[in-house]
Amino acid sequence: MEYALLGDLHSSIDDTKAVLAHIALTAPTAKVIGLGDLFECKIGKRKANTLRLSRIEETAVWSETFESLLTFSSVRGNQEERIMMVTSGNQFKHLPEHIIIDGAMLMHGHQWEWTKEWTPVLPKTEPPLLFFGHSHEAGLYRKGKRLPFSYGVPVYLKVKRYGINAGAVFGTREWVLYDAVTRAVTFMKTD
Repeated sequence: MEYALLGDLHSSIDDTKAVLAHIALTAPTAKVIGLGDLFECKIGKRKANTLRLSRIEETAVWSETFESLLTFSSVRGNQEERIMMVTSGNQFKHLPEHIIIDGAMLMHGHQWEWTKEWTPVLPKTEPPLLFFGHSHEAGLYRKGKRLPFSYGVPVYLKVKRYGINAGAVFGTREWVLYDAVTRAVTFMKTD
């Protein structure tokens, strides 16, 4: 089965439409799943600890147009968690912290440590493939090292532990195609 994995949409209508159109064109049978940070929280980390607002429109970049694009399941990102904190709501409690698909774990990426250079310190997961987002930088990682890749060229993964950052929809219009049968990961990007 093929999966189209996309994260860090940050409420961007134009970027999300472009990526979803690219998925429909290049991988029409792939199951689309989000890697979190679907929405953009307007409140910074520090203020979120004390500020309480009742309306989601005050807290997040929110529109019915954007919400109508979210026809796929997703994990919960730190932006969704901050929106819930500020509104004292549970709008995103239905989004799990992780999802397991064929041979892979999906998480946002805010759950673990990152180096000062924004290299992820990946947790050991079962299954051993870990797809994530959070840093907005597409990357393929093995044993703490970043491996080379080219957009549009499949990388066939050995039966080992890898971290795969899908990059960001917002700003760079990136996503990853994962073929669970062949263990191929293809980093994708559209205009």
